Amino acid sequence: MMDAMGTMTGILAAAAFAAASCCAETVFLEAEAFADKGGWVVDQQFMDQMGSPFLLAHGMGRPVKDAVTETLVNGGRYRVFVRTRNWSEEWSGNAEAPGRFLVKVNGKALPSTMGAKGREWAWHEAGACELAAGAARIALHDLTGFDGRCDAVVLTSDADFTPPGDVRDLEALRRRVGAITRAKSEVKADLVVAGGGVAGVCAAISAARLGLKVALVNDRPVLGGCNSSEVRVHLGGWTNIGPYPKLGDVVNEIGPARGGNAKPAAQYEDLRKLDAVKAEKNIALFLDTHVTGVEKKDGRIAALVGRNIETGVETVFRAPLFADCTGDGTVGVMAGAAFRYGREAREETGEKGAVDKADAITMGASVQWYSRAAKTPVTFPDLPWALAFTEKSCEKVKMGEWTWETGMNRDMIGDFEAIRDYGMLVVYSNWAFLKNHSSVKGKYASLKLDWVAYVAGKRESRRLVGDYVMSEKDVVGNVQHPDGTACTTWTIDLHYPDPKNTANFPGAEFKSIARHTSFLAPYPVPYRCLYSKDVPNLFMAGRHISVTHVALGTVRVMRTLGMLGEVVGMAAKTCMEHGCLPREVYTTHLDALKARMEKGVGTGRAQPPQNYNRGGSLNTWRRK
Repeated sequence: MMDAMGTMTGILAAAAFAAASCCAETVFLEAEAFADKGGWVVDQQFMDQMGSPFLLAHGMGRPVKDAVTETLVNGGRYRVFVRTRNWSEEWSGNAEAPGRFLVKVNGKALPSTMGAKGREWAWHEAGACELAAGAARIALHDLTGFDGRCDAVVLTSDADFTPPGDVRDLEALRRRVGAITRAKSEVKADLVVAGGGVAGVCAAISAARLGLKVALVNDRPVLGGCNSSEVRVHLGGWTNIGPYPKLGDVVNEIGPARGGNAKPAAQYEDLRKLDAVKAEKNIALFLDTHVTGVEKKDGRIAALVGRNIETGVETVFRAPLFADCTGDGTVGVMAGAAFRYGREAREETGEKGAVDKADAITMGASVQWYSRAAKTPVTFPDLPWALAFTEKSCEKVKMGEWTWETGMNRDMIGDFEAIRDYGMLVVYSNWAFLKNHSSVKGKYASLKLDWVAYVAGKRESRRLVGDYVMSEKDVVGNVQHPDGTACTTWTIDLHYPDPKNTANFPGAEFKSIARHTSFLAPYPVPYRCLYSKDVPNLFMAGRHISVTHVALGTVRVMRTLGMLGEVVGMAAKTCMEHGCLPREVYTTHLDALKARMEKGVGTGRAQPPQNYNRGGSLNTWRRK
């Protein structure tokens, strides 16, 4: 059975290049659009940098099942190009690459191994083949299970054709051949929420229950962000406290009953979040949709453009109000909003916890993992491309959670693929040493590496600037603002490279420590931190709200961010009710927002107890 998407791509590609030669044909196939992805997974985390989602052979050392699709060709001799890279070359040099794979055409493997060289994304020629007119079957055949990656495959009978290397030229090619198309109809809403983490889900539900038509756009197939089965971080902080004890009701409705990091997938209850969203008739949910553009008019956002990460179909989302809940402040940055990145200097903020000189250091991202016991010994390959571990430097553990943290000294936006990849590299390298060379390898003989995250849990990147930037002085000094909303309760919890890890891997740390600063009472976050000072119709909820680096240490846990999402939904309703913008909620209609926060938007139904990971942040305060 021919794959409709692959067939259409092939037909359009052939038509697009027909002018180059009367008989030449070029077929462009997006890997993420393959009809049968086999054991490969779609990875979209870096498409803003490298131009596209791609397929990832994430087998944790066990080769995954072939990804397969079919396309129509006119027949003749075709050269085959693949856009790929050797993801470990930065650290492993010329050693045998981890992510090697072959391209098979009609069951026959082409001669060149893909993923074997090239630190950057680039086109590599897999070989040539003779094809009869009709359907051609293309397969990606994984050789290692260690995260080989394929962005796209090109078949060309044009002897002079070379696929474009520049990301912008490649984008233009994708549009010419129909790999990226625009949906015929637009989506219109009262509020568009970009980002389906806990903050985004709570913002969408809050607004929908107050009568707004909401479009919730999320670039992954599941909701929950870091509290999903993909990342597996548990919720943190208190809900239902402070001046508005109804805030947190929605967080409780979507939160898993059990806590813990790096646990089996079911423990994060993805369906609980999905069912809560689907139960709201006012929410239109768009999963697997990555925001790629912003349309502006008169200084405001008029629309977002979202691209389906598998089909390439773009949808335009129009609304008078938008909420950036992406974590990276993606929408705000596209719209020209001011943002901060890194650590502010003490001279600027007056914070005791700030650094002497401003820098671009952030908290890192965690690639969590765990093993499980098998009934018989389980082998793990000895890796020629692994980092060098010793008895002194290895981590003699059976799982890794938040402390396995990388990227603090790198660009959390531009270098994020390398940050994630290094996180996986150290897991594989350490495990290979434990299994094959360590003095305790007998204890690990029957342990199997059972789960390694390929979606990294990011703590910090950009922070959008609102009308107020909350700082450590506000929280520790308990400075009360008239627009206080949901309370932050976690310590000011900032992460740094573990000195022991630094001693073994200077400048390339992968373990972290946390330093905590406590404060005296639950602290209400000012509403002015939840909208952009530059883009008049943009709210924000998530870790990129308007706070300093130090203050981020307390607000960044997900129960707190979820409550702030609830507040954003209420503020959006206030805007629609009064025909105003987010800033005017503060200047003119704050009482209306306060009334909504007092009432809350919970269903009133009892929820399973979630008494985990509250944190011991408030030394003298006790919840009453």
